[in-house]
Amino acid sequence: MPSFLRRSARGGPIRGRDEAFTAALVQFLRRETTGGKLLLAATAVALIWANLPGDTYAAVWETRLELGPDWLHLDLPLSSWVADGLLAVFFFVAGLEIKRELTVGELTGWRAAALPLLAALGGMVLPAGVALLASGGAAAAHGAWAIPVATDIAFALGVLALVGSALPSGVRVLLLSTAVIDDLGAIALIATVFTQDLSLLWLAGGLALCAGFGFAMRRGWTAVWLLVPLAVAAWICIHASGVHATVAGIALGLAVPVRAGPGRPTRLASKLEHRLHPVSAGLVVPLFALAAAGIPVAAAGAALGDPVAYGVAAGLLVGKPLGIMAGAWLAVRLGVGRLPAGVHWPDVVPVAVLAGIGYTVSLLIARLSFPDVQAQERAATAVLVASAIASVLAVVLLRIRARAAAVPPGPTGPIPVEPAPLPATPPAGAAGEPTTTGGPGAAGGRATTGPAAAAGPEPSDAGAVPSGPATAEPGPADGDPPPSDPGGPRSGTA
Repeated sequence: MPSFLRRSARGGPIRGRDEAFTAALVQFLRRETTGGKLLLAATAVALIWANLPGDTYAAVWETRLELGPDWLHLDLPLSSWVADGLLAVFFFVAGLEIKRELTVGELTGWRAAALPLLAALGGMVLPAGVALLASGGAAAAHGAWAIPVATDIAFALGVLALVGSALPSGVRVLLLSTAVIDDLGAIALIATVFTQDLSLLWLAGGLALCAGFGFAMRRGWTAVWLLVPLAVAAWICIHASGVHATVAGIALGLAVPVRAGPGRPTRLASKLEHRLHPVSAGLVVPLFALAAAGIPVAAAGAALGDPVAYGVAAGLLVGKPLGIMAGAWLAVRLGVGRLPAGVHWPDVVPVAVLAGIGYTVSLLIARLSFPDVQAQERAATAVLVASAIASVLAVVLLRIRARAAAVPPGPTGPIPVEPAPLPATPPAGAAGEPTTTGGPGAAGGRATTGPAAAAGPEPSDAGAVPSGPATAEPGPADGDPPPSDPGGPRSGTA
């Protein structure tokens, strides 16, 4: 057998190259900037595809796919399989992040969570109110006021990682913690406002299966053949109950234990989050954007005259920043919270603007708010335009803050005094007269031997070097041993 084939059979170069490629791909998908880049690419493809002749975009995503008997309610179009099914993976990862932050992360304890909690509440209440006000009350229909309450964590963190790396780490902590609470509130709205024909029996079964999933995790039963069927069954039950199926993802994520315990030598939540984040950021979210962001140009033009679209855009661009700033200010004013270490109020402004990137969850709520496709497309147009504007504004503000953070501070200590220049030639004297090179009492001063060595320097000698702490002391001559100075080097300051 040729050596190449023998090495391949033993898993040599080919296997090594495959493993290296896989590791590089996973590492690329774990970067915070990757999710935003793939999301932008998927959005661009969707917009181009939706405006091609032939209407193939709608034909593909409206293709119905049925799994199982009718009583499971799994006869869904392909776009709903992505929004309800695959997006549950995204919300599962979000649930893991929320559980980690609340248990061992930045939101542990009331004082740590108070500021992002009030900021997130302000970032939900004020956008809803601005949307109602700017739309003249039209956003009240079908719950469209809830569209601007969400923040896209992946996109916002990607923008921050791209241009805000010079800012204090507390800026990322503030954005992440606020967005996590924001998404938790958005999920609560999806579970309550957009639930139709609630079946308590199906819901109870789904919650019981979520509890069983968490029980298995706590016992250390982490076999794939056990956990995956439990998760799928929980998703089916919650979907059949009338509650949006993505709630199953967040419930399963919250059921995973975070701390290590008996039978759990590692933190399962961190392990699952580490493994599933590349799948969520690199596949699920871009695929959802591909299915939801395809808006025809005609629909974009119709959004210009739609009051709901104006309300959604105003809620994201005006309500979000003002709400987060007001909530954070209130937390500090009341004394219940404080800004993270190193973060100042000018740093909070770009964070508040970044929160106006609704995107994924806002597009999902837009789908749930309206029964007709045209209204969904107009609302989605407002979400995309407002998210794009918020991204550009945040980039500008982040660059300004990063430039300000890169400027070194001015001197705050004593200004050093320049040492007095040394004379070019030693002072004139009689032959054999002693000549002092470092002044009286200088550490490196040396006197030449001669008959008048004991007389010392003359006080009126114009060529003598002034003594004092500001006098520079020359080092030893070549070949001389360095003088011993128990006091250490001198600062040379007055």
